[in-house]
Amino acid sequence: MTEMTATTAADTFLPGGRRRHRKPRQNGTGTGLRRAVVLAVAMPVASAALAGPSAFAAQKGAGATAGTHGLDAGDQQMAKSLKTRVLDQRLGSNVSGVVLNADSDTAVWGHHAATALMPASNAKLATSTAALTVLGPQHRFTTKVVYGHGTLTLVGGGDRTLTTADLAELAKAAVAGLRAAGRTSVKVTIDDSLFPQPSLAKGWDDGYYPDTVAPVRALVVDGHGVQDTSIDAGKVFAGQLAAGGVTVTDGVTRATARPTDVLVARHKSAPLSDIVRTMLKHSDNNIAETVLRMTALGAGRPATFEGGTQVVRQVLSRVYGVSLKNVELYDGSGLSRADRIPAAALAQILELLTQPRYAHTLGSVLDGLPVSGEAGSTLGPEYGRFDDANSKCAVGKVYAKTGTLTGAIALSGLTRGKDGKWKVFSFVENGATAGPDAVKDAVDGLAATVNGCHA
Repeated sequence: MTEMTATTAADTFLPGGRRRHRKPRQNGTGTGLRRAVVLAVAMPVASAALAGPSAFAAQKGAGATAGTHGLDAGDQQMAKSLKTRVLDQRLGSNVSGVVLNADSDTAVWGHHAATALMPASNAKLATSTAALTVLGPQHRFTTKVVYGHGTLTLVGGGDRTLTTADLAELAKAAVAGLRAAGRTSVKVTIDDSLFPQPSLAKGWDDGYYPDTVAPVRALVVDGHGVQDTSIDAGKVFAGQLAAGGVTVTDGVTRATARPTDVLVARHKSAPLSDIVRTMLKHSDNNIAETVLRMTALGAGRPATFEGGTQVVRQVLSRVYGVSLKNVELYDGSGLSRADRIPAAALAQILELLTQPRYAHTLGSVLDGLPVSGEAGSTLGPEYGRFDDANSKCAVGKVYAKTGTLTGAIALSGLTRGKDGKWKVFSFVENGATAGPDAVKDAVDGLAATVNGCHA
């Protein structure tokens, strides 16, 4: 199927200019958006254009702010400061940045805003938006236990938050059923056929498995970073059965549940909205990759990297009108060094969070953004964020997704400026030679500039 991409003219981004993309025709409720996704995925391009192209893109050439007509005094000062501070030597020369005034529907500042760079974990913003739109914020992932022919089968349902306690409850129900049937021994198999066999995404290093990200399987317990998370979960389940007095014979093996197998018990995860919050707060790569595959299945596509990223692109462009010019996606977490997203596209995704009609569907993305200085998140003091003279004034005022790879640091989010209006920003740098901590301090200073506390 040919993909419709919302394109932008490269020379239409001007500070103070009107630039919000056309509003999709469907309503912003979860049901309306999910219906739109079905149409966008299933129908030809000519009939699937639910949103028009964005009206803004990066200015040609150096991308520096060419003027500040149409901006109030506060935004003019911000643009002037950013024009100078984006040239900070710590950031290097390969920087993409943009600031939007969401309340007044104007672009404030841009610097190479349409230049596509490695977004690192900022890619999770795209994954989250697509997942919540396709599956809905109340969607839950189901893990089942079925029985047949003397075998209990643990069936994975893509729940990356499954715990030993959850498996213990499933085992308790299974033990009760076996006892009622007069059985004291059983075989145990696992069925993780929901996902194809794990593979490395394009741009992933072989060394990522299993520490940075585990092989993507439909069954995992306690977030264990092991090569075969499914067999590992099966062993934990078998241990719980043994603790209940049932003998497990022949070890744990992989098999596909039969259609005639009887449902014994099932566990439902927390709502997707809660899972997305956790994923964003801690930048969890494993949750992101699992959610990407479940999003693909929800849209009727194969549960692969390719199927998932294709659905993400279709949701962003066809449902929300986000420009995908120069965007390349190969995974859901942003670990791929082949991923490319301009700051302009990231800002468009974040701008959706300021629109009340999308609050029901996408509200957990805003809730999940780390807050500057928030302990336990990727913007917390344990990561050395917002703790220097230029940025500490913005503690508690910036809501943003972090992104960190070797040679790539990004920060994209929202803050209320000195005028009290939402400012949406995205800063992405690649290839800086300064140390990561120095680069992060410089980027945090840019966010504090958007907030207005670092004048």
